[in-house]
Amino acid sequence: MGVILSGGAQRRSRRTSGASAVEGQLREEDVVAAIASIAGDRLQRRIVLGIGDDAALWQPSRSHRSAITTDMLVEGVHFTRETMTLEDAGWRAMTANASDLAAMGARPLLATVALGVPAEYALEEVRELYGGLAAAAASVGMSIVGGDLSRAPVLTIAITAVGEVRPSNLKTRAGARPGAVVAVTGDLGAARAGLDVATNRVALHSEHSAIALRAFRHPEARVAEGRFFAASANVQAMMDVSDGLSTDLHRLSIASACGAIVETVPVSAAAREAAMQTGEDPERYALAGGEDFELLVAIGPRAFAHLSRRFAARFNRPLHRVGVLRAGAGIQFRGEPLTPTGWDHFLTSS
Repeated sequence: MGVILSGGAQRRSRRTSGASAVEGQLREEDVVAAIASIAGDRLQRRIVLGIGDDAALWQPSRSHRSAITTDMLVEGVHFTRETMTLEDAGWRAMTANASDLAAMGARPLLATVALGVPAEYALEEVRELYGGLAAAAASVGMSIVGGDLSRAPVLTIAITAVGEVRPSNLKTRAGARPGAVVAVTGDLGAARAGLDVATNRVALHSEHSAIALRAFRHPEARVAEGRFFAASANVQAMMDVSDGLSTDLHRLSIASACGAIVETVPVSAAAREAAMQTGEDPERYALAGGEDFELLVAIGPRAFAHLSRRFAARFNRPLHRVGVLRAGAGIQFRGEPLTPTGWDHFLTSS
């Protein structure tokens, strides 16, 4: 039997009141039609029914486990129109979900999108937003199969994404052991530098500025890298760096009942230049950055050299050793305790 996923995007159109539409005002039927025209033609083989009914139908694989994640972006909290376009906001929202699936070693498959849309938004603005959502989904082979629509005081994007992974390949934050090498799949801090560029806090050289703004507005989910690590029994734990390494390493360490020693932080050239302009230490600048969407991996110490060589050959860039897990609790950096300084959804706004 197939699994029924709540689509619901058209459900309320059958329960609308008798109020007449105001000229120029968004109508749910128009929005659904626009969404279907953008995302509805990217259906995978096992999606039995996609956008346009009360629910989507999905035929799961019998040999895999489903990985399910939900992420929300709220205008004024997670992004602003002054720092990115609606297409950028849609791309980043979908990428956050794909990155969560990558961190489990899963292959992204499908997503539902719930939108809260302000009254003053035009249909073209919704099209622009959905263009980013659909493009990001397509970039990782994921299909948008439904969702929901509502009026809201600020633009709100809530996505539920589903992936699949073999039980033997599943990775979580837990399971790492003292002695494991901690590594990340790329340089850190570029997304934070991009935010500083977008808010005119720094002015970087043109090449660094372009790299930073792309990292901030159009990040990439490390899906292929996640599946690479998932296939290795020497990878003990994995998660994505979405809230800053200082914060996310604490989370992995707590889940694995370990402490950690941070030896070095791979800082992107854009972040290094931004830190110099703000008078901050480059490594601490990168430690506090969020939304890098690199993968944080704990690898058995004897396997690290071999796995890092294979990673470099496969992805044409190095796997950066950050430090090592240890018995006990807490994170040490330069001989001192490292406190989480990254993103906290209830303490920080951007």
